[in-house]
Amino acid sequence: METKSLIIDIATKLFQQKGYKGVGLNEIIKSCNISKGSLYHHFPNGKEELLITCIQSLNDRITSDIEEIFNRYPSTKEATTAMISKLVFNFETERTISEYTFSSIISGLASLSDPVRNVCAKLYQTIEDIYFHKLVADGYREDTAYSIVLMMTAATRGWGHALFNPKYK
Repeated sequence: METKSLIIDIATKLFQQKGYKGVGLNEIIKSCNISKGSLYHHFPNGKEELLITCIQSLNDRITSDIEEIFNRYPSTKEATTAMISKLVFNFETERTISEYTFSSIISGLASLSDPVRNVCAKLYQTIEDIYFHKLVADGYREDTAYSIVLMMTAATRGWGHALFNPKYK
């Protein structure tokens, strides 16, 4: 595995387990079995740049998975049921759904920097757009669809999304 990908994968897992504040660069370096210079070669701006890259990587995985499920099923209800079933299956077999969450990474960060806030907002917006467009295609009015999106996001990702999306404030 390429060093940069290894750093992203391991840092993502550590951030999910311990949160951003709970993981130091030395722990990431040790877990990756790399030098400090190697980490800074790939992430010259340090831990926050690594965090943003980890969240972007999660964004790609989470949204492509949700899109695949929502495109496979004809209705929002069926797609949501399939998505929840997949989460339950993952939890029962792996005892975690961490690969589908990023809120554990940023919880406890009272003041996120603008770059981190922006990447989180983008992830939430992408997920919410998938839900919204499926609901509208199912025949829901836009205002009703927005309300349902809020509940779907809260149920599957936690209430933290409201911090990033002014549409729902």
